[in-house]
Amino acid sequence: MKIGIIGAGIAGIATSIRLAAQGHQVTVFEANDYPGGKLSQFEQDGFRFDAGPSLFTMPQYVTELFQLAGETPEEHFLYERIKRNCVYLWPDGTRLDAWADPEEFARETEQKLGASAGRVSRFLKKSQKKYALAGWIFLEKSLHKPQTWFRWPVLRALFRLPYFDLFTPMHRVHEKWFQNPKLTQLFDRYATYNGSNPFKAPGMLTIIPHFEHNVGVFYPEGGMYRITQSLFELAKRKGVNFHLNSPVQEILVKKGKVSGLSTLGQNLEFDAVVSNMDVFYTYRKLLPKEAAPEPILRQPKSTSALIFYWGVKGSFPELDLHNIFFSEDYKAEFEALENGKVVEDATIYLNITSKYTPSDAPEGHECWFILINVPCNKGQNWDQWIPEIKAHTIRKLERMLGRAIGSNIVTEAVLDPRSIDQKTASHLGALYGYSSNTQMSAFMRHPNFSRKIENLYFVGGSVHPGGGIPLCLLSAKITAEIIN
Repeated sequence: MKIGIIGAGIAGIATSIRLAAQGHQVTVFEANDYPGGKLSQFEQDGFRFDAGPSLFTMPQYVTELFQLAGETPEEHFLYERIKRNCVYLWPDGTRLDAWADPEEFARETEQKLGASAGRVSRFLKKSQKKYALAGWIFLEKSLHKPQTWFRWPVLRALFRLPYFDLFTPMHRVHEKWFQNPKLTQLFDRYATYNGSNPFKAPGMLTIIPHFEHNVGVFYPEGGMYRITQSLFELAKRKGVNFHLNSPVQEILVKKGKVSGLSTLGQNLEFDAVVSNMDVFYTYRKLLPKEAAPEPILRQPKSTSALIFYWGVKGSFPELDLHNIFFSEDYKAEFEALENGKVVEDATIYLNITSKYTPSDAPEGHECWFILINVPCNKGQNWDQWIPEIKAHTIRKLERMLGRAIGSNIVTEAVLDPRSIDQKTASHLGALYGYSSNTQMSAFMRHPNFSRKIENLYFVGGSVHPGGGIPLCLLSAKITAEIIN
């Protein structure tokens, strides 16, 4: 078929590779002058920053695309498993190194937090088992096709439904299992991987630590943007045509079936269309004449982010690639987010790529990617909030690190929910589309296909199975399998 894809985000690129490998003629239209969507980069004053996602897990979903295209992944895309997944720091001075080896990590939690190493190990094994039994159903298959459910492995999993903690909040699962406030807080943070609230999100999300602690955390050689670059180049080698600076104005529909796209004043014919645009904007902007699935579009949004990109003078050997500075009161932090606010003592995520790619920063400097979870944009006074949050962040970092930070920032860029919306067409700047704060959230996400418009499909973080690099790559896999 002749297939048009709207958006060259990572899901759109991955979909184009899969469809081209199936023999389809694929054309991708991207509104920006660069590919990658959120997974992009920029340079400023001698520093290189990965602009968006900074955590790389489940690399097999990238290498699988090269193999599918008949290429050797190692010839085009290299990465390493890092030895320390994250450095965790608490306001009372507690520090925990989350080592990549699960048993070493468990021993560390016992030594530093007074937790039971055995219980930590058993929890990680249970997380792995949950994924093996049922997690893959929610992530690797369409939940909206009957054939998904009428298979023996799926039916067997349904018989063990209580095991998956689907009806227990994630925080309660952790609190009961660990009986250790700091370790509970550490595992609660995995809810933020899809913009959710651990005090509301279902316990099924306890499968997320499996990806990080059992499979591993990885770093692409050259930085996160290498994922975009390598797949963009692969797609072009497979014959995919990319048109950058080419926003789509409308998806053309005739008699309930896709007929093409309108872009740059032209009506182009296509047999099928895949939208990698936020599902909200796909309906509101590109399908103005078609009925939209209003219950889905009205669902609560995920959280967003306020990101500071700082070029910092000095070296901080006590920090690593991924670092978390926890808040004192995690519950109050999430309650504030639910109410469209931010607490003064917010949790800080700090990513420093120059630890692994020294050329990202000038000698004697580091490139800091600071992320604060914030609500999506609902008219807050961001121009007032941003300097206030920056001041709180600097004070907290200086207090916890015992060093001057603010006076050593030599360059800065800022990304807030408004600019996330403007640059990536993410409605209200919600990073993950819709939240996953109820037991039915997975089923309420928009399917990877239209029920009303024939040959219209969807990929990306706002549809099934959700946001983040691995899930966006899986949405491409699900959609390509449906099309095939």
